Parts: sequence; C-alpha cells; structure tokens
Amino acid sequence: MREIIKMGKTVNEAVEAVLNELNVSRDMIDIEVLEKGSAGFFGLLGKNAIVKVIVRDAAKENASKFLKGIINLIGIDVKFEITENDNNILINLSGKDVGVLIGYRGETLDSLQYLIGLVVNRSNPDEIHKRVFVDAENYRKKREEILIKLARRLAKKVKEQKKSITLEPMNPNERRIIHLALQDDIEIETYSDGEEPNRRVIIALK
Repeated sequence: MREIIKMGKTVNEAVEAVLNELNVSRDMIDIEVLEKGSAGFFGLLGKNAIVKVIVRDAAKENASKFLKGIINLIGIDVKFEITENDNNILINLSGKDVGVLIGYRGETLDSLQYLIGLVVNRSNPDEIHKRVFVDAENYRKKREEILIKLARRLAKKVKEQKKSITLEPMNPNERRIIHLALQDDIEIETYSDGEEPNRRVIIALK
C-alpha cells in the first residue's frame, strides 16, 4: 500500500489530484480527511483541504478480480491464494476443478498467467513491471520432474540407437527444461527446430 498526503482547495480537488497523478480509479483508494478546508471570507484567509489517500495493493487486487471473474464465468470449484514477493505476484490455484485451469500440458495455465500479467501491469500505478507466476497444486514442479526424467531417458535411447530423437512440440519454458536437463551430458547435444507453436527439441549425439 502507498500513502500520499495532498492539498487542494476542496477535499474532492485534492483527491482528484492524487487519482490523476497515480492514474488509478477511485475504487482503488481509501481516503482520510485531515483538514476539510474552508473558503474564508470573500476568498480571503481560506484554508486548503488536506487528505491522506491510501492506495490499496492494486496488483493483487486486480489479479484477484480477474481470476474471480474467470472462475465465476466458467462456473468451476477453484480457490486461489495470492502473495507478493518483491515485484513478483505468486498465485496458487486449488480445488476439485483445478484441472480445467491447467489444461493440456499446462497450456491453459500458461495462458492464464499471461493474461493476469497484462491485467496487473496495465493497471499498476507505480509503473514497476510485476512478474506473475501462476501454479496449480504444484503442477509446474511435477511437470518439470516429468520432463527431466523424459529427457534423460531419451538421451540414453539416443546413445544406444545412435539416432536423433525429435520430441513433441513444447512451449519455450518446457524446451528450456529439456535443454538444461542434458546440458552437462558430454555425449549429447540438444537444439530446437521449427516455428512456434510447433517448435520441437531435438536430442542428438554430439
């Protein structure tokens, strides 16, 4: 949260000045009037209004609103927890219908993460880029472990058969996991081929 003290001829003018300065909407702030102000006598000896404006955590709030909207629109039983660490927004999904938001090999989860990132950064008054990470019941860690095992098993097969293996299309993050899993294997090299979204990792002998 941020707190800003502002003066204006009236309370409303002071509040509007903060809204314009931070480019936030009125529903994202709490207002405490420190001094109501007065017009004085014939415009003389008047006092400015002074307000303390508290800007709520817009990033978490907008991420929460967007997620609630998606969950209600689809009509699924999914809960979520949002935490913030430095400039990272961490979201964890759970519930009996969470598989709907994971999708095939995490594709829906990746899309959701991308969209929430757009929502959060478009409405961020501090203009500090926030990185959004969305996970569902530790799915990403489990998927990473599966890919590492797959990479090592296929590398062994390449060595035995002396023949390259081309994997199914993967997103950039999953391809990176395959590359990293085999980067220390002195007999194996990996590289990517093709165009998105059909870009594939190839495991080959050096």
